[in-house]
Amino acid sequence: MTAPLKSTEEIDGTAPVAANGLAGQLTGIGRAARAAARVLALAPSEQKNSALRAMAAAVRMRKSEILRANAEDLADARSAAIGAAFIDRLSLDDSRVEAMAAGIEAIAGLNDPVGAITKSWIQPNGMTIERVRVPLGVIGIIYESRPNVTADAGALCLKSGNAAILRGGSDSLRSSGAICASLGQGLREAGLPEAAIQLVPTRDRAAVGLMLAGLDGTIDVIVPRGGKGLVARVQTEARVPVFAHLEGVCHVYVDKAASLDMAEKIVLNAKMRRTGVCGAAETLLVDRAAEGFVRPLIEMLLDAGCEIRGDGAMQAADSRVKPATEEDWGTEFLDAIIAAKVVDGVDGAIAHIERYGSHHTDAIVTGDQATAEKFLVQVDSAIVLHNASTQFADGGEFGFGAEIGIATGRLHARGPVGVEQLTTFKYRIRGSGQTRP
Repeated sequence: MTAPLKSTEEIDGTAPVAANGLAGQLTGIGRAARAAARVLALAPSEQKNSALRAMAAAVRMRKSEILRANAEDLADARSAAIGAAFIDRLSLDDSRVEAMAAGIEAIAGLNDPVGAITKSWIQPNGMTIERVRVPLGVIGIIYESRPNVTADAGALCLKSGNAAILRGGSDSLRSSGAICASLGQGLREAGLPEAAIQLVPTRDRAAVGLMLAGLDGTIDVIVPRGGKGLVARVQTEARVPVFAHLEGVCHVYVDKAASLDMAEKIVLNAKMRRTGVCGAAETLLVDRAAEGFVRPLIEMLLDAGCEIRGDGAMQAADSRVKPATEEDWGTEFLDAIIAAKVVDGVDGAIAHIERYGSHHTDAIVTGDQATAEKFLVQVDSAIVLHNASTQFADGGEFGFGAEIGIATGRLHARGPVGVEQLTTFKYRIRGSGQTRP
């Protein structure tokens, strides 16, 4: 990792430097990452896995240091009167640090995608052609709040043979720095370049703009992970390809053929397990033919401390339901708030999701297989579930070890972005003197 950058904003007592100095230093980070990427692309699987195991061990060994840094970040956030959902995303504790370490170990246990031959064939002229997976190169990850993304992104990039340039949120700078130090220790112990995973240690927003410009051609892909404003800025300003991670306006549709007991369990988990994650349900849709389900579902959510903003049918079922606005249907609340509406069957649910959803994650609860298949086929989201919580929108739950984000676009990657999605391919051709007539 490079030495900490100074910036146009003062960070923890560090004296500021001119903006052009920041640009030069960030370009230096990019060039170091490019050189490291060449090494990683050729690194054997066992060396990368050795680094990952050493990283996990270092995270555990440095737990007190990581938690101390996080406590300082949390103190600043609380003094700024930041909301509870944001605090939850920022917070680390013993179990979350252990989850980071376990996630890194899980990534070490995955098959290495680099060098995998996905298809091969022999042409009539005798040439052998094979398509083989190769790393993308240098990946810039811009994220907010969640310091655990530092570990997930760094480990996934390493496993897939890519160098990573990480720009975490200003609110989590200390936490991310402590985590990144653990990753650097693992790289050193495995004999890999520390520049393979670099954190941009500045709160200066100019750093984001410089990364979006590509750092003098050294960044191959940008992955934004954060709120709607961040993703919109990245998509507008980026001069390199982007894996878009739009907001999670996720829906749960309860069909007339659903089991009420199952629906209650799924809806409660989808909304309230962790309200600040992108897979949290933000809208509840109930089949008009199942209006008997409305009251128990509403009472369950209200009793769990969830605010409900509903249409007329939802308000009629319980006076505690607040009227929904048009804006509520397309809002990612990331809090204990849910929009709720009665719809005309599965067709009404599909139409509502198409109009207001973000193509992230949507679920149907039903015992009717034909209705479920219709929903699974027609809902155009990266993740579509039948009889399961939207909170399974997570790379770890897919068996990917972790994820950099949930890609909601249609090009290259969609859904959880894991090690396989962080590779591209090239063609290798072996001949025996063939020339083209």
